Amino acid sequence: MYAIFEDGSRQYRVQEGDVVKVDYRDVQIGSNIEFNRVLMLQQETDTKIGQPTVNGARVVAEVVEFTSTKVYVQHFKRRKNQRRFKGHRQPYTSVKIKQIVAS
Repeated sequence: MYAIFEDGSRQYRVQEGDVVKVDYRDVQIGSNIEFNRVLMLQQETDTKIGQPTVNGARVVAEVVEFTSTKVYVQHFKRRKNQRRFKGHRQPYTSVKIKQIVAS
């Protein structure tokens, strides 16, 4: 059984037990998050495709940790003495999929 859900502007394909990095949310570690925009739900041989979402379906996840990645941006133009080096840290929330609920 797997589901495809949308969070923000991204889509995630998940099964129960998967760990996924989603956009940062200000919640406590161990609390539950529900994703209601389920675009597709597949159980054994039954497939439900939403138009645009599957009615009553949701994905329940538990917050595991907060991670962040640092991205470095470097600009360089030769012979012009122009160099720029900047960094940006993007925070994420790692969630573990506990349950996929169909309608």
